Amino acid sequence: MVEPVTDQVLRAIGEARARYYRLILIVGPAGSGKTAALQKVSALTPAPIINVNLELSHRMLTLTERQRAIKISRIVGDIVTETAADPVFLDNTEILFDVHLHVDPLNLLQRLSRNRTVVATWNGTVGPNGLTYAVPGHPEYRRYPTDDLVIVEAKP
Repeated sequence: MVEPVTDQVLRAIGEARARYYRLILIVGPAGSGKTAALQKVSALTPAPIINVNLELSHRMLTLTERQRAIKISRIVGDIVTETAADPVFLDNTEILFDVHLHVDPLNLLQRLSRNRTVVATWNGTVGPNGLTYAVPGHPEYRRYPTDDLVIVEAKP
């Protein structure tokens, strides 16, 4: 029997403290249950879920495109730091892939996870060719090797 996504995430959180990057990605296509799984895990902890798209959009509203690209890492870091919780739950991370922000989303999430456990949803796929976001040819397309990543797949 396949272990439920919620149980996989809880197990990964327990094991994360021994890792260099304490990042856990819940990966799956839209509608696969990533947010539902994150909500179930969050309900078992005092940590809230941060809607990255909403928070980041709100904080960057008055910034120019250039200022956004320069300040994105610090702003996301501030959002995470403002919640004293460990683990930190990040949902709706799609804004991090916006090409105008000039940020490497995985690298940013990894840096955030150096000193606290970060559980983030990732709207994409994982397979033999690695972790992907979007499809080849799309401006936001990204592909990463899965070495040293803790990935929990949410399947529709």
